[in-house]
Formats: sequence, structure tokens, C-alpha cells
Amino acid sequence: MKRYILLDNIRSLHNVGSIFRTADGSWFDMIYLTGYTPTPPRKEISKTALDAENSVPWEFYKDPTEIIQFLQWQWVKILCIEQDGNSKSIENIKIHKNDSICYIVWNEKTWVSKSLLNIADVIIELPMLGIKQSLNVSVTAGIIMYIDMLYKRI
Repeated sequence: MKRYILLDNIRSLHNVGSIFRTADGSWFDMIYLTGYTPTPPRKEISKTALDAENSVPWEFYKDPTEIIQFLQWQWVKILCIEQDGNSKSIENIKIHKNDSICYIVWNEKTWVSKSLLNIADVIIELPMLGIKQSLNVSVTAGIIMYIDMLYKRI
């Protein structure tokens, strides 16, 4: 069972660093940085990651569909974290503990592209009770990674 997270078009270097740090703490196997997501080495990433960018393997792909299609060919389940007409609440998601998973998180302005939503195996949303309908991307990634780690699958 492998655990990956794909960051698609994340603008903030601090968010990228925070996700690296959380991926290290929750023992994720790989981070895929795609689109215009900034890549290490960058002092702004290191400042938040506390050098986790050196302990968590990462790869960059300009086009996220390239790595997603490869992962699907390897039987990795692709889970987008997004609110969409087809999304399911995280409370209703059951994944076999032996499945390899790649979670996709998004740019906070443009969200997950329709092309990625269309090729995902499942679209997951976190319940939101307040006025705002989303969390910061690094907070969302942290919730997903730790739920996955603690419960061995969401």
C-alpha cells in the first residue's frame, strides 16, 4: 500500500512547505507537484517544511494527467478532495486498507480542474458547517493525510 498526494497549481510556497512537513509526519511515500506549484529548493518552502522537502520524495510534472494516468495504470486509486455535484462526504468513503491511494489537492482560487475530476476514482468533500465552503489547502491536506494515517484508510 502506497500513499501519495498530488498538489495541483498551488500558489503559496508556505502551503507547499506545510504539506511537505505533514507528509513527513504522516509517512506519505511521495508528493507530486504539478502545474505551477513551486518546487524545492526554495527558502520559503524550507522555512515551513523544516527540511521535510529533503525527507519526503517528490517529483514535478507540468501536466498532472501524465502522472495520474501512470498511477492508475499501477492500480493506484485517485481521490480528489473537492466539493462537486458528484462528491461524497468523507464520512461515507470506504477504501480497502491495502489499496494504494493518491489524493489530489487544489489551487484555492480555481479548485480542481474538471479534467482531473473526470479521471478521479472518487471525489471527496470535507463537511463544512460555517459560511465558508473550504479550508486552507494545507489544512485540508493535513486532515486527509492524518485521517488516512490514523485509521489506515478513510
